[in-house]
Amino acid sequence: MGTQEVQAHLTSEQRSRFMRALLRDVQALEHLIEAGTLESGVERIGAEQEMVMVDRDWQPAPIAMEVLEEITDPRITTEIARFNLEGNLTPLELRGDCLQQLERELLDVVEVVRAACRRHGAEVVLTGILPTLAKSHLGRENIADRPRYFALDEALSSLRGGSYELQIEGLDEVAIEHDSVILEALNTSFQLHYQVDPAHFAELYNLAQAFAAPLLAVSANSPVLFGKRLWRETRIAIFQQTVDTRSGAPHERDFLARVRFGEHWVAESPMELFKEDIARFRVILGREECENPFEAIAAGRVPRLEALQLHNSTVYRWNRVCYGTDGTRPHLRIENRVLPAGPTIPDQVANAAFWFGLMRGGRAAYGDIRPRMDFDEARSNFLVAARQGMASELTWFDGRYLPAHQLVLEELLPVARDGLLEAGVDAADVERSLGIVRERAETRQTGAQWLLKSVAEMRGRGTRAERLAALTAGIHRRQHPADGAAEPVARWTPATLEEGGGWTRNFQRVEQYMTRELLTVQEDDTIDLIVTLMDWKHIRHVPVEDSRHMLVGVVSYRMLLRHLATTIGTDRHNADAYAIPVSSLMRRNPVTVRPDTSTLEAISVMREHGVSCLPVVSGDGRLVGLVTEHDFMEIAGQLLEERLREPE
Repeated sequence: MGTQEVQAHLTSEQRSRFMRALLRDVQALEHLIEAGTLESGVERIGAEQEMVMVDRDWQPAPIAMEVLEEITDPRITTEIARFNLEGNLTPLELRGDCLQQLERELLDVVEVVRAACRRHGAEVVLTGILPTLAKSHLGRENIADRPRYFALDEALSSLRGGSYELQIEGLDEVAIEHDSVILEALNTSFQLHYQVDPAHFAELYNLAQAFAAPLLAVSANSPVLFGKRLWRETRIAIFQQTVDTRSGAPHERDFLARVRFGEHWVAESPMELFKEDIARFRVILGREECENPFEAIAAGRVPRLEALQLHNSTVYRWNRVCYGTDGTRPHLRIENRVLPAGPTIPDQVANAAFWFGLMRGGRAAYGDIRPRMDFDEARSNFLVAARQGMASELTWFDGRYLPAHQLVLEELLPVARDGLLEAGVDAADVERSLGIVRERAETRQTGAQWLLKSVAEMRGRGTRAERLAALTAGIHRRQHPADGAAEPVARWTPATLEEGGGWTRNFQRVEQYMTRELLTVQEDDTIDLIVTLMDWKHIRHVPVEDSRHMLVGVVSYRMLLRHLATTIGTDRHNADAYAIPVSSLMRRNPVTVRPDTSTLEAISVMREHGVSCLPVVSGDGRLVGLVTEHDFMEIAGQLLEERLREPE
């Protein structure tokens, strides 16, 4: 969890002072490493659990600040969005019943938040991307009320020099622009920490990079965004694009992304990573005062390296080196940022066991991997795994080319098992957790595959909003079954449309059922285009937009009939009647609604103004959808059918 006492608007003097503190921290860390002060001989593990809160209709519930007021547990803290919270777990030594302890604390942390959420009519869901998250949930008003998040938003927005663009292609495609870094809140993660000896750091960090792809392939859980089927782990693309500050950079120069896998293997020391990130990335957040680490060392205290930790928290490697201290001994750890939240706590513990075991057993099994794999192959593997999950074909050591499931089953699970057992982790816990990973690899059913299978089986039924609500409800009910502990995702049956709660839950707001795939025209088009569109597609309303997708008018079937009746007369082949521009016929400044407008309010607006359709526009006036009288009649009909099916 990042430091909250930060500044985004730094004067030249403040920036220079913070940079001096940052460079001083780097010198201090080098001193600590060379002096052998950093803790060694102890293998500690840790985790951070991000979670998303949903209301009774399975929509994001922006109640983080209210929930935190009721929670005194210091493990629970904010995330960037008001509908997310994070739990920071107690560090454990990698031995004995540590996996059981990890699972018990995960259950406890989630239950603490669940109990507080229920008092607000909400629940907790663990998932990489909440299916029901919509663009309307991503306004600045939903940024958590903490200085760090607003400072980060201002700093990154300033560096970008423009809007945040998100463009991801999978089976479907998403392409949007946004004005805030809150797009990052689309992601919900389960982050792992592994403490390492400084002497072994290079080998272990390189192994973490190589293991990232197969780990991601077997744990993918984020294939759906805004109802679109994208990458198996779409979080990777979202985070890399939303925290990318290069949009304002000269095209002639090469700039690195702030979120990245890396560019090369580590040769000797963690200082290579710290120094490269300081050299490459501008300071975007600072603090007014930072401890002098050399004064702390001289006084016999462990330095906090506040400037270094703050800057490091704004550079987002998927495997990130971290400095930390418990107040008595400083240490180094590798933070794994690859894994999504969910699908269940047992699945997450299994993912953790798999990674910890690989890190513990990897040195003995593989040693220095640099001669055995080109770094570009590791980076390519990572992107392939993010896109394709268990369907990935990965390049492995010594030029071997293996399907991801085969690599996991035949090679990596045995390495992880050996590593955990050699560390003294209880054998029964090892077999249980790694068995969950094995079952996923054998069935090829990860959380991502379950979501896609569920979407496929609901195809053609209900609206998109109903299907997304059913996915969210299905996740929650399988995570928190009424009859006992959650089953791992490999055993889940697909979600059904009925799990989403029916029409009464899924037609509360316009965005849940509005038509998004619009047929539009521009002002200088001629009326014959509108006539053709209405004839071909059996539609009665055509919005008029400009080149920036701003709504400028609307043409209805009735307007068209009146025009043709007065201009054609008895000559049906009067071409002049069809050649006039749309601008001469359209209704300018039509009545509109926002995506988050309630259905009852939309109906009231339609009645008040005597219109049969309502264009739906975003806050900046861009056309995003359309609702019509027909939509409301269909809703009424479905509600009536539900009432008739209810027992008397």
